[in-house]
Amino acid sequence: MKVAGLYAGIGGFELGFQSAGFETLLLADKDDSCRTVLSTRFPGAAIAGDVSSLSELPAGTTVVTAGFPCQNLSMAGDKVGIGGAKSGDVNMMFELLTRSHLPTLALENVYFMLSVDAGRAMQSLVDRIEGLGYAWAYRVVDTRSFGLPHRRRRVFMIASKEVDPRAVLFADEAGRPLERKLSLKRPIGFYWTEGRSGVGLADDSIPPLKGGSGLGIPSAPAVLFPDGRVEMPSLESCESLQGFEPGWTALPFTTARSPRWTMIGNAVSVPASGWVASRLAKPGIPFSSPTTPLVRGGRWPAAAFGEKGVHYRVEISEFPFNEVTPSLETLRDGSWKPLSHRALTGFYKRAKEGSLRFPDGFLAAIKKARDAALT
Repeated sequence: MKVAGLYAGIGGFELGFQSAGFETLLLADKDDSCRTVLSTRFPGAAIAGDVSSLSELPAGTTVVTAGFPCQNLSMAGDKVGIGGAKSGDVNMMFELLTRSHLPTLALENVYFMLSVDAGRAMQSLVDRIEGLGYAWAYRVVDTRSFGLPHRRRRVFMIASKEVDPRAVLFADEAGRPLERKLSLKRPIGFYWTEGRSGVGLADDSIPPLKGGSGLGIPSAPAVLFPDGRVEMPSLESCESLQGFEPGWTALPFTTARSPRWTMIGNAVSVPASGWVASRLAKPGIPFSSPTTPLVRGGRWPAAAFGEKGVHYRVEISEFPFNEVTPSLETLRDGSWKPLSHRALTGFYKRAKEGSLRFPDGFLAAIKKARDAALT
């Protein structure tokens, strides 16, 4: 139960594993600011830079965690696939695994990786994993499952030579909760930096935090509250919405612009990784979900497993649990800031020009908030 974390970011993956009793031996990330966080928050772990600088993993490592770069795999990125300049970094991980012969691998990435490049990115990943002799399973998991009002859907994948990955990822199933119609009577989260395309409208939750916006700037989402105010959560609130202690990234950095938004947006949700770790430590009985054989080629399903070229689709929800989620109203405090008149004006203009459909009264409420921001 000893972990080496690659592409560790600010340690969300490894913090979740730590909560389940795993010991963190090594954390590697090429970003200087991320390493500042890692060295401060994980004082007992060795800290390394680029994964390519590692010739081997620490003796005794039993699990490698890796939230490898998603820029070429995400809907907000360039979508060139796993061979892209950023996401292609995963090749370094496989070279390291080839030399180290680790029992278990835990991966996390954006759900869009299942369909990007016509499914070839995921096929390449599966081929590499099977080539190393691992059985594997993956599942799209929503952070809301763990009682956080943060709609964040991510692929968690387990590959192992010792543990049945299905006993990790498919042992818990709550079923998808009923989706409510968006209503101005409840908070509505959205991305104010977008407008013409998807804006991530979310019922009483924030849309997935991300490292940067469509305008090329790190930014928080906004929330339209029932009282008509439009506010942005603070950095500390967003840390909490990812499962970190508030202030986890509140450290001195040498960069001209604070890297905190980017780091928090790129992080692995702590409760999700904690669940994966707890099931690795104590595998369960796989849920008796319907399965069907997968044919090679095309988009991958939301959950699947396989070994030695034989793959199956699994019918299972994105909610291992369905914990009670507090309203964003209860998390709103004095640290939340009103969205500026300029930001509201830009969003309203883009939304009116685009072809998206919004809930009844939503754009009228945005316009009213924009006008009130002038006073």
